[in-house]
Amino acid sequence: MALLLSLETSSHVCSIALHQNGQVLILKENKIPQSTASVLAPMIESALKETNYTAKELSGIVISAGPGSYTGLRIGVATAKGLCYALQIPLISVNTLELLARQFISSHHKIEAFPSLLERVEGEVLLCPMLDARRMEVYCMLLNSSLDVVEPTQAKIIDDESFSVQLINQPIYFFGDGSDKCKDILTHPNSHFISGILPLASSLGEMGHSKWKASQFEDVSAYEPFYLKDFMIKKPNLI
Repeated sequence: MALLLSLETSSHVCSIALHQNGQVLILKENKIPQSTASVLAPMIESALKETNYTAKELSGIVISAGPGSYTGLRIGVATAKGLCYALQIPLISVNTLELLARQFISSHHKIEAFPSLLERVEGEVLLCPMLDARRMEVYCMLLNSSLDVVEPTQAKIIDDESFSVQLINQPIYFFGDGSDKCKDILTHPNSHFISGILPLASSLGEMGHSKWKASQFEDVSAYEPFYLKDFMIKKPNLI
């Protein structure tokens, strides 16, 4: 039996989940900004208590690797590594943008504007998960409808030429918290925007279970989040 704890701390919504053999047992979310450091441990403790499990019964920890919030990723990874060290269990990481794409695929049947992926020819539709990276910059990647990576994770400044070549040939569905600010710029008829899709630990655990079965583990001592960019610290104004 695989009992996995998943921690998603890459966005302003912090969530944790417990999965047994890939099936979600419990999901907890916190939507209060900048509160991850104070709520993460109590959420984990509460989830274990409500499902009548103890930390010693965990088979592994699944972490959202990034990109995303620098502070959120640090908190999530530090918590995951601490648990892995203490319990001597493996650490599993999942790219946050790939997580978003998986969630989009899982929920597409609820979106009337999106045709059934099962009826589409592979490559006819592109998916572009986006996470906000300040101003008009986003973290993004391109995938096809089979979730094969077409363009890898990158930090991209959005202007009216962004994705212009791809949009000529095929529709692109943009989603994630970085996509909302791009609606007024990416106005090609093949641009489609879907709101409300955020990375969640429930889907993270499903992806993590596949990696757990394949023994795709991280080196706990060396692992670092996928920040993609260096953290920018503002100098205080001196009077």
